[in-house]
Amino acid sequence: MKLKKLLLPVIFSLFSYGVQGQVLISLLLGDKLNSDKLEFGIDGGMNLLNISNTASAKTLTNWNLGFYFDFKMKEKLFIHTGVIVKSRMGVANLTPYSLNNNQLDSLFTGGSVDRKLNYFNVPVMVRYRIIGYLHAEGGIQLGLRYKSFDYFKNGINNKEDLVFKNNISDNFTRIDAGAVLGLGYKLKKGKGMTLSARYYLGLVDVDKQASGNQQNRALYINVSIPVGRSKGLAKAEN
Repeated sequence: MKLKKLLLPVIFSLFSYGVQGQVLISLLLGDKLNSDKLEFGIDGGMNLLNISNTASAKTLTNWNLGFYFDFKMKEKLFIHTGVIVKSRMGVANLTPYSLNNNQLDSLFTGGSVDRKLNYFNVPVMVRYRIIGYLHAEGGIQLGLRYKSFDYFKNGINNKEDLVFKNNISDNFTRIDAGAVLGLGYKLKKGKGMTLSARYYLGLVDVDKQASGNQQNRALYINVSIPVGRSKGLAKAEN
């Protein structure tokens, strides 16, 4: 039941973004970015996030949204890349630390901290169809961080209605990089949406102040929607 509650908002929000994105991109680009050798589209979904070596922390759930390109190299071999424009890393339920303000420290004693690091991420992967329209994928992902905040939370009357946002950008590296590995399945005999699950293993120690390596971890559960694919294929056939 919990998984169902998580997946339903993903599906509805993704289709909402997908319709709006297809209209906007189709108006700007039409079918110019699709052919029998190239597929362009938008993708997004749910992120399950963590950071290594963060004691007592829990998984942070968030969303991602971006665009992609699939380059067909051979019948079963593809190069997948793009930009995940809305892409967050982080972790939930950290123990509050001192904010060097006695009043704030008192307010958040017994509360928790959600760490949210916002990135532009660029995956570059090889995709290989292992059977039918099921593919395995693997490669690298590079990230550029543009803002970072710790969200201090505490409850009054059993609600998390007390929140303080602390800018932590100076404490974290601007660049992240790591390995990605996943599986996906393309619907409609290879001409429709792609459902995929991908794991990101960060290899950069992103926290410049913490002792020990703190590396980003993320599980992406995504839907990829081709934009102008049918028109592009029809144009290529003609």
